[in-house]
Amino acid sequence: MVSLRPLAGAILASVLLTGIASSPAGATTQESSAVSWTEAAARPANGKILYDRISGGQGALKVKNGTTRDAVVTLVRGKSKAISVFVRARSTATVNDVRDGTYRIFYTSGYRFSTSKGKFGRSAVYRRFDRLLSFTTTTTQSTIWTLTLNVVRGGNASTSGVNPKDFPA
Repeated sequence: MVSLRPLAGAILASVLLTGIASSPAGATTQESSAVSWTEAAARPANGKILYDRISGGQGALKVKNGTTRDAVVTLVRGKSKAISVFVRARSTATVNDVRDGTYRIFYTSGYRFSTSKGKFGRSAVYRRFDRLLSFTTTTTQSTIWTLTLNVVRGGNASTSGVNPKDFPA
């Protein structure tokens, strides 16, 4: 299981983890020494928004990628792709300005991401979180979710495999 935790303002809404998303997208980047300089330069920046159709809200999504693979996390609202963000291996990125609504979260991970093709060129894996995420804003609070892509002991979110053809591209 992976970790999934919502926060409403500064109020904890989950029993597993605590904290508030506070770093802006792209604030942290950790490189693996095994990655060549040329390959690293071609990768999108950590926290790079690859697709943004419905931003402008008060919600936030913090994504922790503790794996050795880069990842792209995609929020889907209804049947429409809403936002996609690139999260480098062993890094954290935050998507701010998520509009209120209910989203299904998909992610793909792998090596050698092609921005032009929108997919990984090597060892691609496609998954989705089984649970939907709801973002709600009131006059005093907004929802902040934290997703952890790596396995977390005692985690509270399950994922399922997705056929690459069904992945929101």
